[in-house]
Amino acid sequence: MSAGASPGRAVAFRSSARIDTARLANAALWIAVFLGGFVIREPAPYELYMIALVSVWALFGLTLKPAFGPMIVCYLIYMAGGLVAVSVASDLGAAAMYMAVSGFLVVTAIFYAAVIAETPQRLTVIRSAYVASATIVALIGILGYFGAIPGASLFTLYDRAKGTFQDPNVFGPFLVLPTAFLFHDILNRPLSKNFLSIALALLLCFGIFLSFSRAAWGLLAFTGLGLYAIAFINGRSPARRARLVGLALLGVLLLALMFAAALSSETIAAMFEERAKLVQTYDGSRLGRFARHAIGFQMVMERPLGLGPLEFRNYFPEDEHNSYLKAFTSYGWLGGVAYFVLVCWTLKRLFPLVFQPRPWAAFSQCVFIVLFGHAIIAVVIDTDHWRHMYLLIGLAWGLIAAEQRERTRLNRGKFVHRVTSRLAKPARSG
Repeated sequence: MSAGASPGRAVAFRSSARIDTARLANAALWIAVFLGGFVIREPAPYELYMIALVSVWALFGLTLKPAFGPMIVCYLIYMAGGLVAVSVASDLGAAAMYMAVSGFLVVTAIFYAAVIAETPQRLTVIRSAYVASATIVALIGILGYFGAIPGASLFTLYDRAKGTFQDPNVFGPFLVLPTAFLFHDILNRPLSKNFLSIALALLLCFGIFLSFSRAAWGLLAFTGLGLYAIAFINGRSPARRARLVGLALLGVLLLALMFAAALSSETIAAMFEERAKLVQTYDGSRLGRFARHAIGFQMVMERPLGLGPLEFRNYFPEDEHNSYLKAFTSYGWLGGVAYFVLVCWTLKRLFPLVFQPRPWAAFSQCVFIVLFGHAIIAVVIDTDHWRHMYLLIGLAWGLIAAEQRERTRLNRGKFVHRVTSRLAKPARSG
């Protein structure tokens, strides 16, 4: 600093630099979450961007908090089991590549946990990016389904909308967390401020419907009911509960009208009738989904190292379609147990946050309900390499770490208050 420069100007310059750095970090995080919705080809832009982002962020100080140590330990055990399982795979190259992708996704979960634990306000950045991404992805999926955009067939599969994903069964569940954010707004804000949220929620719900994914339908219903139950429990006044009842009736009416309009199309009605069956032919046949689950668990009980990544398809016509079975077949007993423990531990630690009066309470509620729903549908679908599943796990542990830091701060404040109160009391005379 030159002799003529004032100290105040130097302080202002440093403050401006810090603000610019924070904005740059938030912008970089926004782009990362936004790109998570575009995975037509692999490697997708998300992978390439995240590798660069995590590397740069680590160089400039990516702090790992002790609070999400359990997540890291479970994931390390999970990966260790998978690496050992590679040795029994028939195609070592494909198995190694599969584990490389798993390792990358584990790193993204740890990254999201770290950036949220450091600055919980970044949750709003993630929400903004996810809602924007989901809106575009859903719109592309809907327009593609109706053939209203060039190359429409690229965005459908088996007469089902898949948007910018490779599979309708990923496209549908991807849209549920941003829908949960919008549902939460509708349930907890004045109706006059919710017109945009209602419009976007209907758009995302229609996208989920056109995915014709039973898992996504169930996940959406579970999420809506879960958030409604939380809002009803928290809203103890008669007026608030009456409002929630009115919103429920309005929501059911709007969804019924939207689905009635959609089902007026013979093509959509025929597909809905087929997909709405609880048990499909490929579920209950001799080597269908449920039979593969039973046989698969019997097989892994005899193989502590598992079958090896991507090996299940060599024994059966299709993959596992069960995340817990997939954990045991591809990651061995070690990885299977670690995955189950991680899911249960995450939900157990996150659940108390649902009812804590914190600035991030809305995120805790949405993430918990959607993650819980994913843990349920994982029984009939494979979520192992879903990018947004790792985002959910990372957000959960970031919230857990933020809550632990907040509790420490409050306890420290209470301790200081007790000490100062005692010191302020006048000494008793002898």
